[in-house]
Amino acid sequence: MLALRLIERKRDGGRIEPGEWRAFANAYATGHVPDYQMAAFLMACFIRGLDRGETSALTEAMLRSGSALDLAYLHRPRIDKHSTGGVGDKVSLVLAPLIASLGVAVPMMSGRGLGHTGGTLDKLEAIPGFESTITLEAARRLLETSNCALFGQTAEIAPADRRMYALRDATGTVESIPLIAASIMSKKLAEGLTGLVLDVKRGSGAFLPDLARGLELARTMIDLGADYACPVVALITAMDRPLGRACGNALETEEAIHALRGEGPADLMEVTYALGAEMLVLANVAKDREEARELMERAIGTGRAAEHFQRIIEGQGGNPAVVDDPSIMPQAAEVEIFAAPRRGFIARVEPRTIGRGIAALGGGRVTMDDVLDLSVGFVITARPGDWAEEGEPLATIFARDRAGVSSGRATLRSAITLADEADPPLPLVSHRVSASGIEVLAVS
Repeated sequence: MLALRLIERKRDGGRIEPGEWRAFANAYATGHVPDYQMAAFLMACFIRGLDRGETSALTEAMLRSGSALDLAYLHRPRIDKHSTGGVGDKVSLVLAPLIASLGVAVPMMSGRGLGHTGGTLDKLEAIPGFESTITLEAARRLLETSNCALFGQTAEIAPADRRMYALRDATGTVESIPLIAASIMSKKLAEGLTGLVLDVKRGSGAFLPDLARGLELARTMIDLGADYACPVVALITAMDRPLGRACGNALETEEAIHALRGEGPADLMEVTYALGAEMLVLANVAKDREEARELMERAIGTGRAAEHFQRIIEGQGGNPAVVDDPSIMPQAAEVEIFAAPRRGFIARVEPRTIGRGIAALGGGRVTMDDVLDLSVGFVITARPGDWAEEGEPLATIFARDRAGVSSGRATLRSAITLADEADPPLPLVSHRVSASGIEVLAVS
């Protein structure tokens, strides 16, 4: 009767009380509420919305439906970074070892790719032997020994959210800011954090393309963090083109390794340093963002960050030799250059088209049960605003067979637009959002 009563009340625009959220979430997590009733309730929430108190109560209910990491005994700052997802976004693979090498504990719980977006766990599992499915106890031990654990959501953490997330994806109720914020924050708060940095994407390839919606999501999660004395800072970053050059699981992991060795693309490093600086300031390791950047550049320049990544990989069962020799990761059977069909400016490199093209090659999921080919993808050297001559290489296709090469060519023909003129792309980092308000860093 509880489920039906709450569905009807929310359908009619009523409010759900904190105790009711807890009871409903627990009943769903333990199988006492069927999916069809939760689907109806989520649709009512999607249409009617949640107020500030309801969003906080839902976050609390999902958080308390499972276990959490108690890391206070580490006596060091515990900072994570979360991205709303995109194409070519391998920042987490660079940031986690980089920040951990500077004395900050990074309990980074990540997800898998779905739709046009890539997943950190899939990229990590391109490393031979790397194990991302670990228990909370194993995560604690890794944080003790290497300041970092890179893992997926376990059955122990926010089980109500785990079930709701899959149901939202199947029922068209994903793009609700209160539901998104509660889902993300229930998992992040379960990590026992002392601070969180958000990378909220904007642009055509973003989950929430519109700037205003991204700012609203950032403010909502900042408010939720404040409820738990967990300071949250958000940066709004560009996803109107892929980030970096590599797009595809093993290819992105290789590019992240190059970045840790000081050889990363400029755009990837700019976003990485901006987010990392916020992490280090939240951790009180650096007094300001300028000092934080100096620390990160030194950690990369001396090899300290790359060496720390080897420790993390070894601790999670992977082959640390990959940092010195990325070719031990899966390699595509077919490799072919894609050239400019005409001369002109690169007007557009559409990330959603690229992401869907990776899925068509076998490197992305349509459903969570799909098995990936981790070797496939694209390395795209064309950047919006660049001039290209006819026949000039713009990208490289990595495929498992000739049919894949043909599919890759079709993707790139659609994704890369050449024109007689081109508008400038969005600024890489445009806004900073904190409890103090919104700071405009670059005008688009």
